[in-house]
Amino acid sequence: MLKKIIFMGTPLFAVPILKSLYQNGYPISVVYTQPPKKSRRGMGVNPTPIQNMSETLNLEFRTPLSLKNNKEEYDYLKKLEADIAIVVAYGQILPKEILSLTKKGFINIHASILPKFRGSAPIQRSIMNLDEKTGISIMKIAEKLDTGPICNSYKLDILDNENVESLSERLSLLAAEKILDDIDAIFENKAVFKSQDESRATYANKILKSEGKINWQDEAEKIIGKVNGLYPNSYFVYNGERYKILKAEISSNAGAPGNVLTDKFEIGCKNGAIKILEIQREGRRPQKINEFSLGSKIKKGSSLKDA
Repeated sequence: MLKKIIFMGTPLFAVPILKSLYQNGYPISVVYTQPPKKSRRGMGVNPTPIQNMSETLNLEFRTPLSLKNNKEEYDYLKKLEADIAIVVAYGQILPKEILSLTKKGFINIHASILPKFRGSAPIQRSIMNLDEKTGISIMKIAEKLDTGPICNSYKLDILDNENVESLSERLSLLAAEKILDDIDAIFENKAVFKSQDESRATYANKILKSEGKINWQDEAEKIIGKVNGLYPNSYFVYNGERYKILKAEISSNAGAPGNVLTDKFEIGCKNGAIKILEIQREGRRPQKINEFSLGSKIKKGSSLKDA
């Protein structure tokens, strides 16, 4: 008998997983994704990456603002009688009554090795935490966020100086491969789900805009972790203008925190210095540091501390 699969996801991270299921012959009955957002200029709306992919694959999709107390969606899913739901960064907490509407449960792909970094920003936090490894966990959704039993976890090394964009892509491709084996095991009743160790649980809280500002009193490693983990949103302010640091590395130099130590844009911090490799001035395009330095007012000897 043909299986019925619900897919729920929203960002680019979820796209390779939806494509993998579709291309390997798994029947996607319906896709749920967040509603399109209004564009910044107010001209039209921007569909989510998952909506775009659903349209490309000619899959039915639905975009409810919320599933909480939503009788229309409850009735639709109940009538569907789906076998399983695959959830990947959907962006909504699923109500208890919705979780009862498939035969095999709602299976979530979470981008950390649970119970470490439950929550909405596990990839960013793993980089900011200077972790050497992360991974994905394939788990059954429970009422409380990211607390359900785990079917499998798959580890992945975090590369040297890797940013969140690169790591997200590699984790997504890993999940796109591994979900195929695990969904088969679930359908064949061979999957073993194990409870999480609550004593080891940590949380990856939502990223706040204020976290992007560089504190030059921090250690060099922590600053690099912020640049990579919050890419492309870490910044400093100089003469009232915001400058995004897009790429940087540890420098062998040292000096007062916030001081520009050399013409190569080595900036002092708590225990040494970082070297900026790519930067973006507010309202301008990204530039390699050699190009940027030609016309910049920031020179050797400038102070970026609280500027």
